[in-house]
Formats: sequence, C-alpha cells, structure tokens
Amino acid sequence: MAKPTDPKIWTEVDHYLEGLFTPADPALDGALKAASAAGLPAIQVSATQGKLLYLLAKLSGARNILEIGTLAGYSAIWLGRALSADGRLTTLEVDPRHAAVAKANLERAGLASRTEVLVGPALETLSRLAAPFDLVFIDADKERYPAYLDWALKLTRKGSLIIADNVVRGGAVADPKNADPRVLGARRYNALVAAEPRLSATVVQTVGAKGYDGLSFAVVTH
Repeated sequence: MAKPTDPKIWTEVDHYLEGLFTPADPALDGALKAASAAGLPAIQVSATQGKLLYLLAKLSGARNILEIGTLAGYSAIWLGRALSADGRLTTLEVDPRHAAVAKANLERAGLASRTEVLVGPALETLSRLAAPFDLVFIDADKERYPAYLDWALKLTRKGSLIIADNVVRGGAVADPKNADPRVLGARRYNALVAAEPRLSATVVQTVGAKGYDGLSFAVVTH
C-alpha cells in the first residue's frame, strides 16, 4: 500500500469514498463526458468536493446561490440540486464555449428552470447582479480572487456563506517568495478574508484525486 504522503493513495481513497458517497449519476457523469468531448480542462471540483458543496448549501438553507466560474457546470449541478423548487443559482462564465457546454449539462440535469449562466468577464457581470445571495462559490481565475471577495461581500448578507476553491495551491501559498500570479491572488485572498471584520473564516487543506490544495470557508457575521 502506498504511503499516506504518496498522491497515489490520495486518489485511491478518493475513488473509495466516491463509491460510497457519490455513486454513478447520469447527469454528473454526463457533464464530465461532455466537458472532455468539448476539450475543456479537467479542473472541476472532485465528486466528494461537489457533495460537500451540496451539503453546505442544504445546511445553510440557501435559496439564492452565486457561482463565479462555471466551466462545464459540474459544481453548478451539485449546488443547483441543493436548492428548493423556488431557489435560484446564478453562475458566471467568461468563455462562451464553456458556457454553452454548461447550459446543456444543466438542462440535462433538469436544472434549466432554476439556473442561469451569464457569459462575460465576472467583474463586469457582478456589477449587474442584485443582492443578497445566501451562498457564493468562487472558483475562477485566482489572480482576481481579491476582487471577487469584494463583490461577494457586497452581494451577501449576515449569515451568508462564501466558499473559495484552490486557496492553498499545492502549499505554495506558504512561500512568501513565490511570484506566481495565481499564488499571489490566493495569498491576498486569504489575507483579506482573515483581516475582514465582517467574516468568520477558516481554510481546510485538501488532498485527493485533484492533488493537494484547499478550500476557504467564510460566514458573513455582520
């Protein structure tokens, strides 16, 4: 058996957990196949992370969800399924080709009536949205994470949950000399969240089929 520090076992355990908690699902599996067929990068959340997003949306009773970064709509399906019949998910995607794949995937998942994919640069689209959102999931270009946080704070209320993916970057965020723009964006985001008096937050490191990274969780307290 591989050592606990070997990425091979991270993937093996992920597959084991997926078999237990996220069994085969035509809509989700189809979304991944459609993304691959369209040549989209396989950078969506893992199945277990998607289930976590679903559970958090359910637990928070979120009725109005905002996602920044749609890709093929895989995480949007998880979040959309957590909504009540009168709930709404708005997801933002800069690439029209990605958005088209996502729309088709959401329609096949039976979520077209409660989801909307808005195409264009997120920082332009965000200025046209109406608050409040109960949950915001940030999973887009890391360089703009600090700006996305600013908008998330504007578009949420007390009790809202703000989640951000990829904030550990394989441990690179702990290196103050790392000049990668994505790492700098994640470091700045983490620092802003930690210093923000309106938020109570933490970051959980993750390992698995997607490698080594982490998720940020922040509740708007006032």
